[in-house]
Amino acid sequence: MEAKISIRGLTKVFYKKGSSVTALHDINMDIKDGEFVCLLGPSGCGKTTLLRILAGLESKSIGDFTIKRGEQDRPLQSMVFQERGVIPWLTVEENVAFGLKMRHLPKVYVKERTDYYLSKVGLDRFAKLYPKELSGGMKQRVSIARAFANDPEILLMDEPFAALDEQNKFILQEELLSIWSETKKTVLFITHSIDEALLLSDRILLMSSQPGKIVDELVVDMPRPRKMEEVRADSAMAERFVQVWKHLQDEVQGSRG
Repeated sequence: MEAKISIRGLTKVFYKKGSSVTALHDINMDIKDGEFVCLLGPSGCGKTTLLRILAGLESKSIGDFTIKRGEQDRPLQSMVFQERGVIPWLTVEENVAFGLKMRHLPKVYVKERTDYYLSKVGLDRFAKLYPKELSGGMKQRVSIARAFANDPEILLMDEPFAALDEQNKFILQEELLSIWSETKKTVLFITHSIDEALLLSDRILLMSSQPGKIVDELVVDMPRPRKMEEVRADSAMAERFVQVWKHLQDEVQGSRG
């Protein structure tokens, strides 16, 4: 299958006051259409920088990437951040509809898609509330609903559940997988959680410590749909967990000399 996202030789160097820091070095990867890929590596390895480059929020230094466009009337990508992803002066409903309205789509269509995704993330009863009236988990549901409602070519997710308690995290992971199974969006998802990567992804790309490089990949072939308790109880997944844990441990120890 032809790659939806293709990255070749991507390098990012930050310059400040006569010094430089290489955040990413020679990144090469292909992500297929409809694939759910998790990026996992030690803190500071450039995962967020890579997503920001793909989203057009940061410039590359060397190398190139392409995102294969399908329908011309759809946005190329949407990004879901770890926090601060909602617009505080808009209601829940208005936040979810924001991208659709910016594209000047018919009101009936905007209403239909907004209502559908509010229902999918369990926020239909809270449509008229403002973000200040919501919990952290509910705000992340708003961000996820808005991203899917806008129907982008690819979805970039930067640790969207990292700040949540375990119960809310598990609920949102299952909701995300439920929506993804319907839409089959191409997803690139950053996480520090090995459990989360094993639950969500088709493949895990392992990154080195700074400067960040793709050093290994792990195919997650456990049948879908998956539940966290099944992932944790599966012996093959336990072996993968240990493999990723050892990688992270080695990278962190190596970065400290």
